[in-house]
Amino acid sequence: MPSLAPGSRVVMDAEQIARACARMAHQLLEANRGADGLVLLGIPTRGVPLAERLAEAIAAVEGVAVPVGALDITLYRDDLRRNPTRAPAQTRLPVDLDDTVVVLVDDVLYSGRTVRAALDALGDLGRPRAVRLAVLVDRGHRQLPIRADHVGKNLPTAASERVQVRLAELDGVNEVTITRDRDAEGEAG
Repeated sequence: MPSLAPGSRVVMDAEQIARACARMAHQLLEANRGADGLVLLGIPTRGVPLAERLAEAIAAVEGVAVPVGALDITLYRDDLRRNPTRAPAQTRLPVDLDDTVVVLVDDVLYSGRTVRAALDALGDLGRPRAVRLAVLVDRGHRQLPIRADHVGKNLPTAASERVQVRLAELDGVNEVTITRDRDAEGEAG
């Protein structure tokens, strides 16, 4: 099991993450009145396994498979001039998105800029009937008027803190940690 970074604390463990995903799956089904027309698109990197977990939870409740895909937003980001070396991921669309209810899935909602990029990318791929947002953690500090429809945990944070989601599929462990950013401490103090 990977060790915890110095100054970090676990705010969600594996069991809490599983419960949050199950709760969000139920909320999605209730909001959509079932699984018909739902498509889950994870935003790489950790949004993809979270979307797959939501689909598994929906299948356990409804007995139907919800299409799951990945929506790469790299070329739609507004920070490409500052961070041009970011390698694009793959966009995988499981079905035609026209007239579906697309649920964008991500790990952490922070400034809203990732979601804005995802909406721009989605607009180039089809015309869904509706778009919803599901995030494991909403940490606040929005820079854009974006709000999640389904949230695993609201986690008020300071701007000087970092929230890290680690998932077994990618990191070997399921946990959400919060760490005080040492660089920001010097600036704030």
